[in-house]
Amino acid sequence: MYGRVSPDFLERLRAAVGPDQVCADDETVEHYSHDETEDFRFPPDVVVKVQSEDQVAAVLRAADRALVPVTPCGARTGLSGGALCVFGGIALSLERMNRILEIDERNLIAVVEAGCVTEVLQQEVERHGLYYAPDPASRGSCTIGGNIAENAGGPHAVKYGVTEDWVRGLDFVLPSGAIVRYGGKRLKDVTGYNLVKVLCGSEGTLAVVTRAFLRLIPAPAYRRTLLAPFSTIEAAAACVPAIFFARLMPAAIEFMERAAVEAADAHIGTKTTREGAEAYVLIELDGNDERSLDRDAERAGEVCLDSGALDVFLPEGASRGDQLWRVRRAMGEAVKKLSTYREEDTVVPRSELPKLIRGVREIAARHGVRAICYGHAGDGNVHVNVLKMGMEPQRWREVSPRVSREIFELAVSLGGTLSGEHGIGWIQKPNLRLALSEEAIALSRRLKEAFDPHYILNPGKIFDR
Repeated sequence: MYGRVSPDFLERLRAAVGPDQVCADDETVEHYSHDETEDFRFPPDVVVKVQSEDQVAAVLRAADRALVPVTPCGARTGLSGGALCVFGGIALSLERMNRILEIDERNLIAVVEAGCVTEVLQQEVERHGLYYAPDPASRGSCTIGGNIAENAGGPHAVKYGVTEDWVRGLDFVLPSGAIVRYGGKRLKDVTGYNLVKVLCGSEGTLAVVTRAFLRLIPAPAYRRTLLAPFSTIEAAAACVPAIFFARLMPAAIEFMERAAVEAADAHIGTKTTREGAEAYVLIELDGNDERSLDRDAERAGEVCLDSGALDVFLPEGASRGDQLWRVRRAMGEAVKKLSTYREEDTVVPRSELPKLIRGVREIAARHGVRAICYGHAGDGNVHVNVLKMGMEPQRWREVSPRVSREIFELAVSLGGTLSGEHGIGWIQKPNLRLALSEEAIALSRRLKEAFDPHYILNPGKIFDR
């Protein structure tokens, strides 16, 4: 089906990009054989660390002619197997293309290369009094190109939207090696199909993004963070839609099960849990009028208490609020330390959150596994971590896929779907038909074939050939 990475092909790559950028040693190959998806390993035949758009084009031209598969790689922080080289071939690393090319304050646009680390961009625009809102949990290591590929979200998506809402233009390279620019600094554009939106969330299967034009906004002047503990998980989940019904527009609302908070506290050495609390809601409000923001914070606290909160804590000073966010951001790594796990990226209409959480607990109990939930409750996106704990390995291999499928069946039955921000990638392909019709999948295949007729770009992801 695919061509081999032969010695002659390696020489062609070295001639195209330089010998120091073509790596086939065991250590480098092992390093690029995995992302953050459980413990899967798929070694590429070779790793190519490109430094320019022209080099990306040269590698893709060579690969397309030889039918060698290419897997674009950023920081490999994904959780759906999107950067796994399941057919070997080339791991195309864009980590060296990491420059911030321009901060255009007059047009409120940042121009960055695909390998730019998200938090590096955020810190740079903050120095200009500006704000780039998408903030996935791995923002300290994930890259803009990877965020675009997965259409990454994060806690602040509830108010500010996901990555695609911030992308105004893209430079990208097709599998044929053709270089395309679409969009740019302009804010309005209905000239033809919106290929920017098509590429956002395409998981690196259609083209390789090399440069992005990103929208910025003035940074909010003030923030307030509230923590509300609840005696039951269901009460905490039910509080979330009540916040919006009260005509409040938080920057973030996070749901955190007690076990997730305890794991994070143990991981980073903090003490957040409250006596009798089984779940927590973390709320952030922001704005430019401090008095109005204080009124909104007071109203949010009242809604939490009316919804059954045991108390509402409004930390004094930014450092205490930052500590609460540090606990929330530590949960992914903390839960991973507990056991072998599967993390499922469920999303439902936020009014259905109580049913989702209750259903997940019933499914886990029925199969004898432990499930820990936390996530971006403000937009209905809950991460369900199914833990192996002491289960016998063979039993885990049998049970865990069934648990995951039942969780997704539940989410779809509630008007939700398989992923809010992690993508389908390699691991969720078996469940795709739970959420998409055959007609929708057929349209997606035709789109794939228009961009990548030889299926060389990130093959094995979303659906099979």
